[in-house]
Amino acid sequence: MFDLLAACFIGIAIGTGTGMVPGIHVNTAGAIMFASSGFLLSFLSPEFLCIVMVSMSIAHALIEFVPSMLLGVPEEGTASSILPGHRMVLEGRSKEAIRIVSVGGFGAIVVVILMLPIFAVALPFLQDLSKPYTWMILTVVSILMIYKLSNGRLAFMWSILLFVLSGILGWIMLQTPISSGISLMCTFSGLFGISTILFSLNDSSSIPHQNKYYDFVIDKDTIKSIFAGGTAGAILGFLPGFGPAQGSIIAQGVCGTSADGDDTKNFLLANSGLNTSDTLFSLIAIYLIGNPRSGIAVYMSYLISEFTLSHLMIFTFASLIAVSISLIICLKLGDGFSNLMQGVDYRKLSISVILLMIVILYIFAIIYEGPILYLTLALITSTAMGLLPHYLGVSKSHLMGVLILPAIIIYMQMFM
Repeated sequence: MFDLLAACFIGIAIGTGTGMVPGIHVNTAGAIMFASSGFLLSFLSPEFLCIVMVSMSIAHALIEFVPSMLLGVPEEGTASSILPGHRMVLEGRSKEAIRIVSVGGFGAIVVVILMLPIFAVALPFLQDLSKPYTWMILTVVSILMIYKLSNGRLAFMWSILLFVLSGILGWIMLQTPISSGISLMCTFSGLFGISTILFSLNDSSSIPHQNKYYDFVIDKDTIKSIFAGGTAGAILGFLPGFGPAQGSIIAQGVCGTSADGDDTKNFLLANSGLNTSDTLFSLIAIYLIGNPRSGIAVYMSYLISEFTLSHLMIFTFASLIAVSISLIICLKLGDGFSNLMQGVDYRKLSISVILLMIVILYIFAIIYEGPILYLTLALITSTAMGLLPHYLGVSKSHLMGVLILPAIIIYMQMFM
């Protein structure tokens, strides 16, 4: 039992580190751990390594909101919440924003755990029923999402074009022998990270004074938004290629919120909730349908050949411990970071973050012996593509076609 708790704390520490450093995806840390598993398994059990991965992914999913909102550097899981969250920071409400995403992430994990019996009954049946039609479902849902996020016919056409172009980029990256972790880091750094920071260099030159007082009350709307986030996270885990950007639309539909105006609080609650619950559900899917739904889940399925109910219970308990401790860490880091950044030159900070993301990418590229010139071209291309939505006035979530379109093609090839 002590070993399992130690594994949980180690995972939380690693997840905190990856969550706070812009550009590092949790799958990259998982890939390094999996690559080292031959050595680690000589003195550690597979369950120990899996608990480290579970705790790491949960901690990362919650804590990555801190740099995303305060620095304006989104990753896959925070891309949809960056604008309302960063807007609260510019209004001096960072402490309130941090508490909103912390409570949303924690509550959604609890929702998924409570709904586990329902998933156990319904998910295997739905999986068998829908699998041959997965590519159709992905196509229809993608078109509906694009339509929902578009304002007018011209915006809809631009959104379709961006979805297809990003999908082509994703498919090309999948066809290369480059590690999936490096490919994902390179693509998302350009599409959602560097491009967003470059565009934001024209904004405020410094982060304003942050109000130490905040108004955050847990009411019926709060609970409804947390439940919506947990439910949307489970749906995301069921639809391959879909990320929190698409899940935010599902969550908004459930709880009736938006990113604007008075709904910002409930919008952030739902988005942080679906980010963490999607992480847990992707692990649950290994046991229920024998199909891992995330990079971390794939590594775990290789480490444990026979995934039993006991494993599921242990990993669920580890997730609950991880999200509870990460909640406290997120609050402490968020408050400390917001106080530290007051008055900092935002332009210099942004340029430093861009350079850090590029350096981290090239370090991993060297470690994994990736083609430097090819990755440089891919980074420039994805960054240019990531700038387009800002100038066209459409949502950046359409760039999630980088994952969705390849998934559609793969499932179409499987069942046609």
